[in-house]
Amino acid sequence: MYNKRLLLLGVTILVLGSGWKYPTPTKMLSAETDFPQAVIDTERLALTSAVPALLAKADPQTYLFSELFMATSIGGSNGARLNPKALNFIQDYVRENWEELQLVRMTGGPSFNLIESILAQYDLPRELKYLAVIESNLKSSAVSRVGAVGPWQLMPQTARDLGLKVNKSIDERRNYVKSTRAAALYLKDLYNQLGDWLLVIAAYNTGTAHVNHAIRQSGSRNFWDLQNYLPTESRIHVKKFIGTQYVFEGQGSVTTLTRDEAMEQLSGSAMYVFHRQLSTAELNSSRTVAVSGKYLSSVIARYTLMDSAAFGRYNPDFDKIMASNNNSYDLKLPNDKMDLFEANKYQILTESMEQMERIGNEIAQVTVK
Repeated sequence: MYNKRLLLLGVTILVLGSGWKYPTPTKMLSAETDFPQAVIDTERLALTSAVPALLAKADPQTYLFSELFMATSIGGSNGARLNPKALNFIQDYVRENWEELQLVRMTGGPSFNLIESILAQYDLPRELKYLAVIESNLKSSAVSRVGAVGPWQLMPQTARDLGLKVNKSIDERRNYVKSTRAAALYLKDLYNQLGDWLLVIAAYNTGTAHVNHAIRQSGSRNFWDLQNYLPTESRIHVKKFIGTQYVFEGQGSVTTLTRDEAMEQLSGSAMYVFHRQLSTAELNSSRTVAVSGKYLSSVIARYTLMDSAAFGRYNPDFDKIMASNNNSYDLKLPNDKMDLFEANKYQILTESMEQMERIGNEIAQVTVK
């Protein structure tokens, strides 16, 4: 599917010919440890020797933007469509930054692997990793002209507010694990305030005060309507994020859409994970498994010894989404409850199907009468 999509988009890059996979680090470390920057740097250095030859094969002119817009307009594999107001900017951005983006693509695997694992722990979309690309090109040594530091370009006070040490002797903004955890907390907090990923990306750059001002001035919470009330840098930042994701993924996602676009195009199925009312402690002591089929929340709750309200906090809209055409769900449960689910999942599925059949027969009998 991925290769077909790339062909449709007209991307003829050698390194993508068989489907891009991030290189596996020679030494895998847990995100619970302080991931040594030396490991990331070593992996990147090992990959860099092949970069010149591969870049010579990469031609931005083969990236057919009209086809990109047409392909995504009729729906990619995830249903997300590129907003036409982004097309011209993304076309120029990709052509101007092609080599730099391909370099990050070819050498960023270890960093991306780490970032994705932490984002998943905080129930955040993995595509938010591209924010670190436009912030710093994934470099822990990055320093901005205004004093932002590290892969996530955190300002000193923001970093301290998020629990990082920043003083004359230590700067944890350069620590990949700690800074990524801090960024995840910040992004989650911004989403809880704004409820829209494009507004979150804008606020990450300029702060919530400027975004709220733009909302008031425009009378809209739609980024494409309020963008001209934002600082120019923030407006561009959002479009850079969208463009980078399209280059790396060949398609958009929930993070390249406004909230209304996401609800319309993704039918809410990609939004439920952001409706979970869970504390950081609950998130850290829970696990997630993908399920599909005719599971019922009431049966799962009974087998896992949970009341319906608690199950609903961890898994909002479960029955609604499982009854839809896209009947798959990232089931999240506390660790001990997940053990019970996995030990009984076949009985749970069987009983769920029997209960649904029974309900269906009762409805049919009522209809006949």
